[in-house]
Amino acid sequence: MTTTAQPARRVRDDSTLPVGVPDLDEVAGEWVDASELAHLPSLRNQRGQGHVNHDLTSLSWLAAPPYSFGYHTGVLRVDGVVPDAQRFRWKPWGVQREHRGERVSVRTDTRMALSRDLLLWRVEVTNERDSAATYTVSQDLFALLTATEVGWGWLYDVPWTNGDYHDFITLERIRDTTRPTRDGAPYLLGPGPRRIRLGRPRLPGIQRDEDRSPMLMQYELPRHVSEDTVYPHRNAARGGIRNLHCGPADGGTVFEFADPVELDPATRVDLDGFELRDGLVLSFDFRPDTLTEPGVILTHGNHPDSLQLGIDARGLWFGISGEVAHADTPLVAGAWHRISVQLTDHRVTLLLDGTPVAGTGHWSRSRRWRTTVADGVAITADHESAAWAAYAFSTAPTDLTETGAGARATWSLTLAPGETRTLGVVCAYGTDPAEVAEDARRAARTFDETLDETEYGTRRHWRNMFTPGNGDFSGHLPTFRAEDPQLARAYYMGALLVLYMRNLTAGPTEPVFLTGGPRLGPTTTFYWDHSEWSRMYALLEPVGLRAWLLRALSGPYRDSFGFDTRRGGPLGNEYASTDLSLFRLVEHYVCVTGDLGFLDERAGSATVANHLERLAYGWRERRRAATGGVLADFGDDAWRVLECVPNYINVIASLNAGYVMMMRSLAGLFRLRDRPDDAVRAQAEAETLAAAVLDLYADGGRWSVRHPDRTDTIGHSLDFGLVAAALHAELGPTRRREMVEFVTGHLLTGTWMRALAKDDPIAESSDRPDHGAGGAFGAWPGVTAHGLARLGRPDLAIGLLRLTPQSASGALWGQAMEILDRDPTDIRVRVAERGVSNRDSIAGAATAEAVLAALFDFEPTFADLGTDTTTRHRPGVGVLSNLNVAPVRSPADAQP
Repeated sequence: MTTTAQPARRVRDDSTLPVGVPDLDEVAGEWVDASELAHLPSLRNQRGQGHVNHDLTSLSWLAAPPYSFGYHTGVLRVDGVVPDAQRFRWKPWGVQREHRGERVSVRTDTRMALSRDLLLWRVEVTNERDSAATYTVSQDLFALLTATEVGWGWLYDVPWTNGDYHDFITLERIRDTTRPTRDGAPYLLGPGPRRIRLGRPRLPGIQRDEDRSPMLMQYELPRHVSEDTVYPHRNAARGGIRNLHCGPADGGTVFEFADPVELDPATRVDLDGFELRDGLVLSFDFRPDTLTEPGVILTHGNHPDSLQLGIDARGLWFGISGEVAHADTPLVAGAWHRISVQLTDHRVTLLLDGTPVAGTGHWSRSRRWRTTVADGVAITADHESAAWAAYAFSTAPTDLTETGAGARATWSLTLAPGETRTLGVVCAYGTDPAEVAEDARRAARTFDETLDETEYGTRRHWRNMFTPGNGDFSGHLPTFRAEDPQLARAYYMGALLVLYMRNLTAGPTEPVFLTGGPRLGPTTTFYWDHSEWSRMYALLEPVGLRAWLLRALSGPYRDSFGFDTRRGGPLGNEYASTDLSLFRLVEHYVCVTGDLGFLDERAGSATVANHLERLAYGWRERRRAATGGVLADFGDDAWRVLECVPNYINVIASLNAGYVMMMRSLAGLFRLRDRPDDAVRAQAEAETLAAAVLDLYADGGRWSVRHPDRTDTIGHSLDFGLVAAALHAELGPTRRREMVEFVTGHLLTGTWMRALAKDDPIAESSDRPDHGAGGAFGAWPGVTAHGLARLGRPDLAIGLLRLTPQSASGALWGQAMEILDRDPTDIRVRVAERGVSNRDSIAGAATAEAVLAALFDFEPTFADLGTDTTTRHRPGVGVLSNLNVAPVRSPADAQP
């Protein structure tokens, strides 16, 4: 078989890169076989984010606030067949997908145009036959989007036929239907047993059916939505329910509950669980007491895709997996009705007193959106928001027709042997239909130039990241000329990750750096994740960091893990790491910029300096007599620390070591601000805490976890990293050696590491490959390398860091990097996809941060403000140049 597809277009920035900075093609972006990937590549453009799917063109999880897309954008077919993407190549400006066949080969290049509300597809079709052939190429065109200024939480709102909300698991099932073997596959019925709840629903998270259900990857997140998220159904319907039965249509029983229950708005009755599946019928008797008061009759589970029935002003309704349907026959108040739901893989039907009265349809035929074709453009309108989208083409289709909620473009291509034909498709979106249509037409007319500008602009941003006085960032990163090319690549991949996660419109003014995605959080920043690259943040974007910190400190940061940068509201649950995270971010901002005046700025009801004291002294209010009364006890909710390690609660070594770091730094700040007595007290308290942390050592490099009723021993990388960073001077040679041996013997493996020792007693209960034994969070290699260097083993730190580029699945590191250890000679690492893990995670920048801190000892603190040099040389490592540390500025000159 020949391969004649044209090589990817290559665009260069004519400007010279700073010395030591590699070309972007040298940093990331190799072709990877689909079989080697779990988590498919993402797309970003400094405005939005999205995911490619398993076919050659479709996209899902597209979000560029205020716009959010549902379902997927449509698959490409050749002669009626959906070719699978056999290979992928990610670049920071787009993703290429390729299918090579005996008859035809197709290569596509998909991009979100840089800083524009515009999608671009370049499709190359090559005749692989020995004779001329005609191919029918068709592209489905869906733009099922919404425009909204609310619902931008971690679980951000996605448009469905039935309103806007986050239904992670249904959308993932729909994404799976883009596989050629799954074309037309069902997506309505979610797997697994779920509880039946009568009456008032339990507000959904992603999949957790109980507050303390297992923290496995398939049952992970609670209700991490924004403050302005409103669920339409909160109360029970008024009436009675009896004779609840579920079983196959031809007889039998899966579930039965005969006892009558009287419902009022506050009633909720939890029953046993069972799984919905093809061929079941769920039936019950219901008597509505009123037809004027809306409410829920029953719900199967509390998941966003759950089957739910209720009544509202339009009458009886049911919903499932993004679909909702109302009965066309009214209920009678005070009368008993037999209500049934027939479940099949492809359709759910509602029956009232034995008569079908409503049913679901396929998502692609949703009546929420209407697409019309005019003048060679397909234009889609959302009937529930002001959103519009338009598709246009660089080569006019042979046929362009409306189909369901979207359209389909078809080309008839006659190609000579080995000939390649190129097609360009664009989709513009916005709120003005005339402007959207014109944007699409203009981009189609200038397709190659528009496509190239996305790459050109990304290369310009890359150059400017390392250029003092550039026009894109308020600071710059240092350049690293390394003696080891792989170590250099690790540093520059971390820097590229920062650039990739940058967003210019998610915040009201300053550029922000998003935490993860693209299936989650297109406006979300986590405190902890930002602290993993806080030195780099202060060097690269000091103005943005200053603004972000003022917003973070002005909110209820103790009760949340981060905030929505678009609306400013807090998100999620309390994180025990928040004190350390925000303290380090403020410290690094002030110590890098010299902006002492920032300490006297007001953030909410207190000054920044007041907040620093509150953060550093956070251990005081967390002490409990039952766990010793000295160290902070973080409570018994594992979601506050590592989420998936059930016994990593109460008194732990890692974050208590963090308080030692904060107290010592706070003492330096007190001395700087002429508060000598406070400095002495803070230093003394730091030493008391340090001694108590050292008492938690459990031998063999492991640490104790102290509970009110017992003490566990655990081997986790977080204990190693933070204790080594804070207490390396006090550990002594034996503990230092044992800690290093524990890391090398139990955590480091292949080209990555484990977060938790595989032989740890709790390992089987910690399924996730970010914080458990199956792999490690993107930040942990950087944190571990820093700890190894602090314990006198920079050689091991270098050895770990230089391997990390090999684990990125052809792109950059994700939230969860899973280890596939089939046998000791075949250990492979890839970005994990299962559950709700993120393809992209800003915390992976910790690898580059470790180069600065671990290998070049860049540790800006309040004790040595303004003493850093701009160039550092370390034999055997390399040279770090243009270190952007400013002299101390007086409060009068504080504004950056």
